[in-house]
Amino acid sequence: MRLEHQFRVAAPVDEVWSALLDPRRVAPCMPGATLGEVTDESFTGSVKVKLGPVALLYKGTGSFEATDEASRRAVIKASGKDSRGSGTASATVEVTLSADPGGTVARVVTDLSVTGRPAQFGRGMITEVGGKILDQFAGCLAGKLAPAAEKPPAEPAPPAAATLADPSADDAAGSGSRPGGSASDSQPASSSDSPTTASPPRTAEERAAGTEEGAAAPEAEPLDLMQFAGTSVAKRAVVVIGLVVLLIVVVGWLRRR
Repeated sequence: MRLEHQFRVAAPVDEVWSALLDPRRVAPCMPGATLGEVTDESFTGSVKVKLGPVALLYKGTGSFEATDEASRRAVIKASGKDSRGSGTASATVEVTLSADPGGTVARVVTDLSVTGRPAQFGRGMITEVGGKILDQFAGCLAGKLAPAAEKPPAEPAPPAAATLADPSADDAAGSGSRPGGSASDSQPASSSDSPTTASPPRTAEERAAGTEEGAAAPEAEPLDLMQFAGTSVAKRAVVVIGLVVLLIVVVGWLRRR
């Protein structure tokens, strides 16, 4: 099935484009997703899905099929399989970014194929659920990017405080310079007492990259599909209840005849 969505991110288009091409930055914003191995053009991961009392775990791979920086367009292909073998999911996602006075507008076109329990939702509900998930994703991504864009430049580290002179040390130094002073008094201070040069502070990007590449990705909370599909489920329930009531009325009327 073909799905179309649109969302906005309150961050410059260049920032959003850079984040879109880095799975380590966007994966934490996708509900239920845990990132695995990342290479230059592909990645692995898993998605935990909760469908009522049923818990599903999809494991799969993804790759960047095309990236066009000039038009801010990327095509991502992903596929996964339920760990219990009860369903599969595959998608080709085309994302196009454009600048907007309020930040960035992202247009998402998805060719989706789903089997198993999630397929029971149907096109209409999957479209609604997908839109809500993308809205949550956009809000999370904006929260990660906006502070970096608005943050003032980092202030240089203050110079190391000068060590206060120790009167006893001065006396010892003086005695070493006077005739009759011991040889040990005239020896230079050990290297451990010499001031050390502080390394310059890392930028926010360097800190984030070091943390993300060095640490394992935390386990994500399951994606509760019923939470996102609450309105649609309620609408369906109303329709079903109405049909049941209508059926009861018709049966009762036929019995009277």
